[in-house]
Amino acid sequence: MENLLQAYLPILVFAGMASALALILLLSAFVIAVRNPDPEKVSAYESGFNPFDDARMKFDVRFYLVAILFIIFDLEVAFLFPWAVSLQEISMTAFWSMMVFLGVLTVGFAYEWKKGALEWA
Repeated sequence: MENLLQAYLPILVFAGMASALALILLLSAFVIAVRNPDPEKVSAYESGFNPFDDARMKFDVRFYLVAILFIIFDLEVAFLFPWAVSLQEISMTAFWSMMVFLGVLTVGFAYEWKKGALEWA
């Protein structure tokens, strides 16, 4: 039984240190934080317009364009994780298929960049 407890001791030490660090960071942020919010700081910023205005007002579509592009590229990059984990066992066909996928992804990104889809101004 002692061998079993000794095997789990590093995990318990790591969990204790992680918990202590998390508690220290939370408490230090609470103590050090500046508590003088101004209207600009607490205003809505996600969509670029005030949430209490008229719902039919014009708004900037670029926010939604950048959000959609981020989601698309984020999901495509998620395909790389299983491929990278099993890189030792895959065939050359699977390797070159991923290279074609990455090439198409790079061409799409270059096209977006050239068209100015990632520019805010």
